[in-house]
Amino acid sequence: MGADADRKIVLVTRRTRLEELIAKYHTLAQAKFYVEHLGADFSDYQKEHETYLAEKRRAVQTLEAWGRYQILHRDFLPNFIFGPADIVVALGQDGLVANTMKYLDGQPLVGLNPEPARWDGILLPFRPEDVAQVLPEVGADRRATRSVTMAEARLSDGQSLLAVNDLFIGPRGHSSALYEIAYQGRTELQSSSGLIVATGMGSTAWMKSIVTGSMAISAAVRGSPPADYRAMAWDSPELVFAVREPFPSRASQVGIVYGKVDVREPLRLRSRMPESGVIFSDGMEVDFLRFTAGMEAVIAPAQRSGRLVV
Repeated sequence: MGADADRKIVLVTRRTRLEELIAKYHTLAQAKFYVEHLGADFSDYQKEHETYLAEKRRAVQTLEAWGRYQILHRDFLPNFIFGPADIVVALGQDGLVANTMKYLDGQPLVGLNPEPARWDGILLPFRPEDVAQVLPEVGADRRATRSVTMAEARLSDGQSLLAVNDLFIGPRGHSSALYEIAYQGRTELQSSSGLIVATGMGSTAWMKSIVTGSMAISAAVRGSPPADYRAMAWDSPELVFAVREPFPSRASQVGIVYGKVDVREPLRLRSRMPESGVIFSDGMEVDFLRFTAGMEAVIAPAQRSGRLVV
């Protein structure tokens, strides 16, 4: 495929729902029995699995013609060291692209949609059959990319965590989140079900659900139409935060519930949760930092940003 083929391709893959069921129930027969016992259609799991494997084979055939490549399962992302010249390809869904991006440092990321009839693929503009055309253009830096702002939480003990879509700060489970929040020169103690801090990309996801729901409730109480929600650009230099279900009491306030932060004025939180406090990113509860009593978290846009090939 040309002189650029000396750049290594890293193909990131995921388990299908069927593979996850087999891992849990040990055999295909047990997985089928479990699904059908609940009245669900097992053939849908099989179709998704077969389609994903077929599209994976299609992509690998192209990579074999390219030259240097490596297949990486998403579970190994936290410990994998990407080379600065690597080109990374993620074989969908959208969540896999987001989860992959936060482990990159400037490497271009190509999102492949294995089944457009099933997945909308906002972050998956290509199909596996497009790889043969796209890779040479990416390798020669002739393909456009979109910059994606990421969020970063830094703890007072030196640990940090990146997020492409959003960070959740709160309790593990259904207890209350207890913390001190500092924003724009104001400080207060709060009790809530946690905070969401979203990037521009994340403003179209979990944050949109929280804000539109809050606006609809407020409009219903006032008896007026809800306001329009506007998401931020993916490369916005700001993050937006929202407090979920803040509870007013003698010991907790609700004055700071929404706002935008940037590198000059980050959001600061100090945990008051003895055991259950966590910070996790992009909906991945296995990818978390412990945020227990006394620890401070400073949250701002990350210095590094993602590069999504378009």
